[in-house]
Amino acid sequence: MPAILIIDDNASVGTALDVLFSLHDIDTLQAQSPAEGLALLESQAVDLVIQDMNFSEDTTSGEEGEALFAQIRERHPDLPVILLTAWTHLSSAVDLVKAGAADYLAKPWDDRKLLTTVNNLLELSEARRELDQRRQREQRQRHALEDKYALCGAVFADPASERVIALACQVARSELPVLITGPNGAGKEKIAQIIQANSLVAKGPFVAVNCGALPSELIEAELFGAEAGAYTGANKAREGKFEAADGGTLFLDEIGNLSLGGQMKLLRVLETGRFERLGSNRERQVKVRVVSATNADLPAMIREGTFREDLYYRLNTVELTLPPLADRPGDIVPLAEHFLSIGKPLSSAAASALQRHLWPGNVRELRNVIQRAELLATGNRIEVADLNLPRAPAAPRPTPSAGNDPDRARIEEVLARNHGVIAQAANELGLSRQALYRRMDRHGIPRE
Repeated sequence: MPAILIIDDNASVGTALDVLFSLHDIDTLQAQSPAEGLALLESQAVDLVIQDMNFSEDTTSGEEGEALFAQIRERHPDLPVILLTAWTHLSSAVDLVKAGAADYLAKPWDDRKLLTTVNNLLELSEARRELDQRRQREQRQRHALEDKYALCGAVFADPASERVIALACQVARSELPVLITGPNGAGKEKIAQIIQANSLVAKGPFVAVNCGALPSELIEAELFGAEAGAYTGANKAREGKFEAADGGTLFLDEIGNLSLGGQMKLLRVLETGRFERLGSNRERQVKVRVVSATNADLPAMIREGTFREDLYYRLNTVELTLPPLADRPGDIVPLAEHFLSIGKPLSSAAASALQRHLWPGNVRELRNVIQRAELLATGNRIEVADLNLPRAPAAPRPTPSAGNDPDRARIEEVLARNHGVIAQAANELGLSRQALYRRMDRHGIPRE
């Protein structure tokens, strides 16, 4: 049950507010002086403060209330405070609201308005507390992950990234092939490096091949090597990437670009560890952990006959899906700060603009934006204008109606996107918290 601290030298005010709030399942604590109120704040858990502005007889200046408010704000910067007084001073009210006061109400107050303000602030306070608790849990989990595994300098803060990295670390010590799926520029190679660093072949070589950057006629030679004269321009024998990765990990990026002939050879290597160089009949033996990646829809390519089904199932014994950056909003600002190189911090407005952008180019686009902004910024901070981001139209807020009530799948989707924070999920759905709880109960969704 939420608790409100009432600091007012008039006992009748405290009694009236206690009766009002008790009718709405809200506990109250009472103090009749600033010193008593500050002491209670140090010893009791409080969700909101309602304080008077004058505590001495024949005093109407509000200076005592301003001093108390300043002390509360200094000791508890996130605690909402409502100022209550019989002597209103518009200039003081404006100044204190600018300093962080939640509201400024005159005595005698309007019960309905006061309750509305209090309920809104309590909901925001609860949402902030839930979010802080979740962030603390996630931070502890990240630190535990960093202490246990080598993460190769990965920068992440979003739970979606953490899940992928944790699973990569978990499967790293097996010898099974891993397929990493996700859009271009999302960071798939970093996941492959983490797998290598925590594998049984961590001390072996890590060799990366971008199959999409090579002409199809050269991919096989790049992977398996070639003898002299095997193709035009092959003046001498050359070692392939499988041989170079022997005893380590071979990362095959854009595996969907491999030709059908190359796919057949790759399947054989995965099954036997043996292959021939292009233009040679002599078999060679290697022991290589294969990690592959693609942004292509391999099942669709199988249906079209451009990708072998047996190779697909051999490659994705373990499949890791890395979401696009837009679906990992918690990563955006930490990554941007990581890419900064000349000491100019992001302004809060610039950080907000980065989080609103959709990032079709993912992490690669973010790095380019930050590098360009550092070059163009003339002030001490990077501002929104320095980012040169396109303006995106604001998405309309969904408003459920009788014929468009969110179903179970929609509610679970929004809860997951908001990390279980009820107030934020309710706001996105256009519902009150109580209305969302009713729908959760109706659909059998547990209240965590």
